[in-house]
Amino acid sequence: MKQTFVLFIVCLAAIAAMAQNKADIIVSYDSSFPTKSGKINTGKMSLLASPTEAKYFNDLSLWVDSLKSTPEGKAKYMEIIKKACMTVESDGSVSFDMRKGPTKPTNSYVFTNLAKDCLTHYNLFGEDYGYYTEPLSEMEWTIVEDSTATVLGYECVMAECDYHGRHWKAWFAPGLPMSFGPWKLHGLPGLILKAEANGGFSFVATGLERTDRIMTPMYMQSDYSKVDRKEALRNAEYFANNQESILNAQGQNVKIYTTDDEGNKIETPKYDGLKHSIEPDYKMK
Repeated sequence: MKQTFVLFIVCLAAIAAMAQNKADIIVSYDSSFPTKSGKINTGKMSLLASPTEAKYFNDLSLWVDSLKSTPEGKAKYMEIIKKACMTVESDGSVSFDMRKGPTKPTNSYVFTNLAKDCLTHYNLFGEDYGYYTEPLSEMEWTIVEDSTATVLGYECVMAECDYHGRHWKAWFAPGLPMSFGPWKLHGLPGLILKAEANGGFSFVATGLERTDRIMTPMYMQSDYSKVDRKEALRNAEYFANNQESILNAQGQNVKIYTTDDEGNKIETPKYDGLKHSIEPDYKMK
């Protein structure tokens, strides 16, 4: 009887832990940012949130990582990529066009936890997968009560802050009492539904609904090493501007080039963190 009771308690604890990871809402965002070519790129992102924690991610990236987290799933994913992207040329050579397959549009995940008073950001920095944490106190807002907007039918109030090299304006909904938002934005008395920063960076909520979806932990966490945020961003910029020479030095024998809208090869634009990074403070003195 004692053994059964202990097992029952363990099961209850496991169920409680899962319940704590359930989201109450899911928000869809359009995420816009400037590219090296001078254009503005827009991606689809999602936010799962409860009153105490949140997870920001891309759904396709999450599906790919969940599949690749097991040997069977990884084999299945590689078969999908092979069928979608591989072309056998007339001379028998093989080429891959990864744009044809279900590949990850972003490697970025942000987990925000009020109880731990921190957020954790996972990403690919150059060649290396890394993560870092930062205290929630790094983001300090000033609310501008007489500046409002309506987003998805919710009346929102504007707030401003300077964060890691950019000035942000955000519109939060007091009617949605969760202090989270897109990307790493957080700390306001309501869900952030819209945000803009100098340089062409923005997030706009395009949908919001109730959910009981589980906020799963990061897949393949062992692949990520702890990094210093600024140093990781410096390394990512260096790799972006020297990728071909770095890979060739490793013996991979690659040629990287860029094409214009007509398919003509052009000189690859340089990545400049002051223009292209959402956190350019790593280049500031």
